[in-house]
Amino acid sequence: MLPGPDETTTGHSGAEHHGRPDDNFPDYTRTSRTHVGESIEDARNWPGIILVAIGLVGLGLTLTAAGYGFEGWVIIGAIVTVVCIGLGILLVVLEHRRLKNREGLNLTDQAGH
Repeated sequence: MLPGPDETTTGHSGAEHHGRPDDNFPDYTRTSRTHVGESIEDARNWPGIILVAIGLVGLGLTLTAAGYGFEGWVIIGAIVTVVCIGLGILLVVLEHRRLKNREGLNLTDQAGH
């Protein structure tokens, strides 16, 4: 949205600003989570995210093999898909739990993610 004739172009209105521009970091007025981008930032989440992505590709390949009638490949693909997605989700949840424990919070505490 373009600023009006009486507004500045600093990216915020006067009601959102709480002092000098450099005092407003992180931007609590527009950020609702304390750990935005935690899954991407933390390199320990990457194996889990990659395994889920491989599992989704495996799901597509398994469905394609099923459509063409390759029963053997369907069984192999289904096993690989379930293992990859299950292991990927488990790794992401375990890493998230590790970060929450380090902060002294439970996994279900609503302090960010």
